[in-house]
Amino acid sequence: MINVNPSKEFEMPEYLKEAVAGSREKDLRWLEPYEGKLSSTVPRGEFSGKYLSPLNSYSFKRIFGTEKNKDILIHFLNDILGFTGLAAIHDVEFLATILDPEIAAKKQSIVDVLCKDSQGSRYIIEMQFTKTKGFEKRAQYYAAKAYSSQADQGDEYHNLKEIIFIAVADCIIFPDKAEYKSNHVILDKNSFEHDLKDFYFVFIELPKFNKTKEDQLENIVEKWCYFFRYAGETREEDLDKIVGSDVIIKRAYEEMNKFNWSEEELLAYEQRKKRIMDEIAAFAEKFDEGLRLGQEKGRLEGIQIGHQKGRAEGRKERDVEVAKNSLKAGVSIDVIAEITGLSADKIKQLQEEMAFCNCLSTVVLFK
Repeated sequence: MINVNPSKEFEMPEYLKEAVAGSREKDLRWLEPYEGKLSSTVPRGEFSGKYLSPLNSYSFKRIFGTEKNKDILIHFLNDILGFTGLAAIHDVEFLATILDPEIAAKKQSIVDVLCKDSQGSRYIIEMQFTKTKGFEKRAQYYAAKAYSSQADQGDEYHNLKEIIFIAVADCIIFPDKAEYKSNHVILDKNSFEHDLKDFYFVFIELPKFNKTKEDQLENIVEKWCYFFRYAGETREEDLDKIVGSDVIIKRAYEEMNKFNWSEEELLAYEQRKKRIMDEIAAFAEKFDEGLRLGQEKGRLEGIQIGHQKGRAEGRKERDVEVAKNSLKAGVSIDVIAEITGLSADKIKQLQEEMAFCNCLSTVVLFK
């Protein structure tokens, strides 16, 4: 059970202030790291070394979604959630990852890993490679489906167990947050009390994890993040320095050792990698096309504004000429103002300028 007990001096975090004030659409700052190089973006960690990248749904499920590696999953959950002692998970049971068979064909209700512990708490573990619109809502949808499915199976409401959703994202989910790991619960917006305890979300945004050397790693969570980001670039001689005494982390690396994979497994891995590349290429194409259309729209709007400004300037010059000719003809200022739309002050200014010019002309003639 995840418990949150804020003190009376608890400072309301910015994301809660925003939630209380009202939601707003996020801007596109998450795109900034890719701007200008989307077309050449490739999955991180795809090198020709010994270890494959865990940032691939096939390899991700191999590590965390199979019976033979159940101990890796259990340690990962305990490490990320900070479960120790009596709270630690000791065993899990894998559950069907299709949350809604009726729409499974749309791939909108299939999670990477779904399991429950001996207390009945459910855990959803998702690998998110690219930023997709509405991923935060999809996370909540997955959690809601996993929660409601307990009642569908005959459980009474008071027996429903908590849902913990963990996303490992190789993209920016929350552009306004600086920390690479964020924890989300439901709090009373006035007292900040944690009354509704059955939903807990953890998002790990790997691009925000800025440690690039093994000697910078300070705890087990950082070692997991380093594994996700750099396993595919890791050299065998550096492995001991990275894992230290953490046997489970070493097991995870060994699962990514491509020499332990069969030809069929490597083929499945490559096929999934190709789908990722295709998705990135399609996204890059859409982004570039959107940018091109935006630039074209801006150019056309600029031309239109220029034409409008030109027409306005032309009308203004015409009105000034009419006013000057009318003044020469002795037409009153009030009538000129009514004809041209110019203000009386403007017409008086023109009259003074014309008088000054006439005076200069007279001086020149007398010279």
